[in-house]
Parts: sequence; structure tokens; C-alpha cells
Amino acid sequence: MDERAAVEFRNISVRFPGVLANDSVSLTVKRGEIFALVGENGAGKTTLMKVLYGMNRPTQGEVFVFGSRLEKYDPAYSISLGVGMVHQHFMLVPSFTVAQNIVLGREPKKSGVFYDKRAAERITHELIKAYGLEVDANAVVADLSVGAQQRVEILKTLYRGADILVLDEPTAVLTPNETKEFFDVLRGIVSEKGVTVIIITHKLNEVMEISDRVGVMRAGKLVGVCNTNEVTSQQLASMMVGREVLLDAVERSTTVGEPRVVIKDLNVYDDRGLHVVKGLSLSVRAGEILGVAGVEGNGQSELAEAITGLRKIASGVVSINGVSVSGLGPGEIRALGVSHVPEDRLRTGVSAPASVADNLLAGKQRDNRFARARIHRRSASISRYVDEVKTQFDIRAAGSDVAAGSLSGGNIQKLVVAREFSFEHANVLVICQPTRGVDIGAMEYIHSLILAKRSDGCAILLISADLDELFRISDRIVTMYEGELTGEFVTGETNHYEVGAYMAGAIGGVNHDV
Repeated sequence: MDERAAVEFRNISVRFPGVLANDSVSLTVKRGEIFALVGENGAGKTTLMKVLYGMNRPTQGEVFVFGSRLEKYDPAYSISLGVGMVHQHFMLVPSFTVAQNIVLGREPKKSGVFYDKRAAERITHELIKAYGLEVDANAVVADLSVGAQQRVEILKTLYRGADILVLDEPTAVLTPNETKEFFDVLRGIVSEKGVTVIIITHKLNEVMEISDRVGVMRAGKLVGVCNTNEVTSQQLASMMVGREVLLDAVERSTTVGEPRVVIKDLNVYDDRGLHVVKGLSLSVRAGEILGVAGVEGNGQSELAEAITGLRKIASGVVSINGVSVSGLGPGEIRALGVSHVPEDRLRTGVSAPASVADNLLAGKQRDNRFARARIHRRSASISRYVDEVKTQFDIRAAGSDVAAGSLSGGNIQKLVVAREFSFEHANVLVICQPTRGVDIGAMEYIHSLILAKRSDGCAILLISADLDELFRISDRIVTMYEGELTGEFVTGETNHYEVGAYMAGAIGGVNHDV
């Protein structure tokens, strides 16, 4: 046993029905380092980390934490050894406050019996101050943005005394400035408190910036471990997918048509009755991609929901292909030619208990190819279609009949994209966070699909927290802050930090028609 090791995996294999998720993986993570783990979706990254956290039991092999062999695979046991994990899909109680979530399971008590609310809030404020992760201790988690919920997860893990902090896609919801601040926090945790950090991520530029070493997984195997300062992001991408990957900026659209989406003076309220979209006006033309940039929780989600019929329009006009959508439901708006990739793939993107096949067929129940065939669950036309889509979009699942919720996060995302991009009549795409949590190869592929739809004349509204994504494929970018448009940019004539400043409300604030 290496005395410098925080974690040591020895010949770890994990087999699920029909899938060898980890194939004899041996890896050592050193004490006090920031180690990045990268690879395609389904490569086995999260599975391996769930072994460390006690959520998965290996089929073979051993794991050592600070020299002690894991005797059982149970999260409470791993936590007791100093392992903490912040999952890609958060594990919070939505109806609890931030403070209640953070102390859950280790609540301060009055007289050793009653929950001490003030003590919980004091503990939370102390954690926020110590680690610089700003969030309202008294807010109900269900009312928080995705980014704020992530901060709660990290604070909860640190409260439990984690000496090894595993972060699954930790910057997926952060702006460039927030990411920089978050990395400063991580470096402080490592240098001042000696915490070991393991990051699962698909953002190779961030791997290069924050990590000391990086491990690459492909098809369940560990294919290499490198000192970060001795490798390039392009080399890492090629190691991940086994071929050369092209992620340069693409050519902008030069031929745009008439506006397909026209929004004028739109006002929308959230579930709490708060005014979250305020007098917003914009248009999206045929053959262009309009990117919407903003810190999550500034009205982007409600904007997408209003356009697609998932949220009531309080006032103003939203028209799709010349037809006002006020009062129309999601099915009626889809019939106008709209496809929608929602922000939350688990809550609104798929039916987790339903099969992969049923999710791919959602919205196509009246299609002549399938309507009669649905009488027979395994009809040839349905099976053939599902198999073709799974192959085309590289959806990796043990079978078409398995529950969609059993897939990895990236494969669920590909399932949603596959379904929405397969509606032949769609000429308007409302796409929210299309590559959140997916690997570099899948990101390249999804971007190519979006660009192909643009070339076909679709009008595309792309809402993303990933500025690299917006800069790569958008023709124009608008920024949102506190429900208003604060800026408009031609993509090739601005930079990340200028857009980031408008996203944070530091500049701008004038709403205007674009």
C-alpha cells in the first residue's frame, strides 16, 4: 500500500445484467490532489466512484481508503471513512430547507431530543462562510435553481467531514466566473484542509485548469493516467473515444429566413407567483441558432416552458410559425412544429419507470407505422424503429425493454434528444441544456445533429449554462438576468467574459426586441 494514497482500486470489476461496467480497473488517487476522471458515457466512471462510495458492490477486486480495506459496501460506512460524493442527479429532500438538508441525519438537538433549528441554521451559515458557497440557509430546496441545489449538496457533504470529495459533473450549471470561484474554493479545500478531490467531468478545458492528474476510461477499462501538465485536451479527447475528435468552433449560418418564433413583451410567473420573465421580446429565424445564456434561475426555464405550453403566459405574445400559442397545450404546440428537449431530463424528459422503447415512441402513438402495431408489444415495426434509433443515437442500454431510469445520465440525455429530433415535421426546436453530463464524443454528435437541423431550416432556441457550447454552435447569443434580456451578441464578435458579465447582471439591463 502506497502511504501517499487516499484511495486505491485493485482489479475492480462490476458486472450488471448484460453489461461489464468496470473491467479490472486498478487506480491510485494520491492524498491532497485534484484527480479528474474522464470518459464517454457508459465508460464506467460513475460506477467506479459509486463503488468507492459504497453504492455499488464490485464483482471482483478490492478498494482501500487511507490504507483500510473496505469491508462492506454501504454509503454510511464509506462516509464514516471520510468519503463524500456529490451526485450528478442531486439527492436532496425538495420540501426541506437548505439547513435541514445539510444537517439531515446529523441534526443538532436541544436537550438531546428536539431538533435545534437555530443551531442548524448557524452551522449552515458557518459552512457557507468557510467555503464560499453562497446559498440561502432558510430557502426551501424545491424553490432553488439547479446551481444553488448543487452548492447545497457540496455543503452537505463537507458537513459530514469528507476527506475525499467525489464530484460528478460539478460545474455543469455554473457560469465562467462562478466556475473560477468554485475552483478557487476547491484549491483552498485541498491546500488548507488537505482534502482529496476526485472530479468526474466532460469539460476538458476545466480538467486542464484544475486537476493535477487525469485518468481516462473507455468501455469499462482504465486506458491511461497522465499528469495533466504533460497532456493536451485534444489527446485526452482522442483517448476517451478512440479516435480524433473535432471540437473547434463551427461556421455561422449565413442564410436565415423569416422568423419562426416571435415573442413580444412576454411576462411569466413561477410556481411561487414570482415574476420571473419580465417584458421579454426576441425572435428566432429559420436557419439560425439563438443561444440564451444566463445563470440558472433567471427565467430561462420558465421562458422555455411558456413557449412549449408547460407554463401559462401571463401577458404578451408568443407565436410559432405565425400562430399564437396562448392557451394552447403542449400537444397542440407540438402539432405546430415544435420539438422540446427539456432542462430536467429525469423530471420532464423521460418517464423513468417506462421502457426505453416506450420513451422513444412517446408522441408518435398515432403514427401510422405504430398505431396498429401497438396492439402487439413486440411488433416488427416498433422493434425495427427502436433499434434503428438506438443505433443512430448510440443509446447504450441492456435492452429496449429496460426502464429508462436505469440508464446513465448521458444515455438518458441521448434518448431525449433522439426522440425529439425524430419528429419529421418539426421546424422549431427549443433545446435546454442538450449536452449536460454527456461525454465529449456524445457532445460532438449532439452538436452535429443541432447544426444539421439548422441547415434544414429549423429555428433553434438553445438554452445552455455551458458558454463553450453556446460559443461553438450559436449564431447569436442573448443574455438573461432576473427575467430580462440584458445583452445581444453576434457570437464571433464577443468573448466568454463579456457575456459572463451580462449574465451576472454586472452590465446591461435594457430589454429590447432582437
